[in-house]
Amino acid sequence: MAKLTEKQQRFVEEYLVDLNATQAAIRAGYSVKTADVQGSRMLRNVKVQSAIGEAMALRSRRTGINQDRVVLELAKIAFVKITDIVESSGEIKEDARPEDLACVESIKHKSFSGENGTSEESEIKIFSKLKALEMLGKHLGMWNDKVDVNVAVPIVISGEDALED
Repeated sequence: MAKLTEKQQRFVEEYLVDLNATQAAIRAGYSVKTADVQGSRMLRNVKVQSAIGEAMALRSRRTGINQDRVVLELAKIAFVKITDIVESSGEIKEDARPEDLACVESIKHKSFSGENGTSEESEIKIFSKLKALEMLGKHLGMWNDKVDVNVAVPIVISGEDALED
């Protein structure tokens, strides 16, 4: 990899924080006034692009986070059935699989005291299946929000009168 200037290296490090070129440029020491232009310029720089790519690949290896893992986690949420996790009584099943339990967003327990004694209520919320399915569909290119307006329109010119010399 080609050597980066100190400011370019700081930009690369800061860009990895939030993938926002303007904010990365500001944090790397560029003027707030010109940060949007500088950030855009940095992202077009081949050496900076290469350094960002290498740093992202290194981070992916270090953390174990990659596209496959993210897609698998989304698939767990998208295809889990609440009946695989929760008994009809509202309690977590003892034989629920860990990968199914990872789909649980929150568990709330409430106790009520009254004339007839105490009662308990559990609320188990799983992550949004709809959102997970939507994200998977986008990843797989199933929802194409772009409309193709390229249409072939044949033009036919007939007769000698229509042609100019």
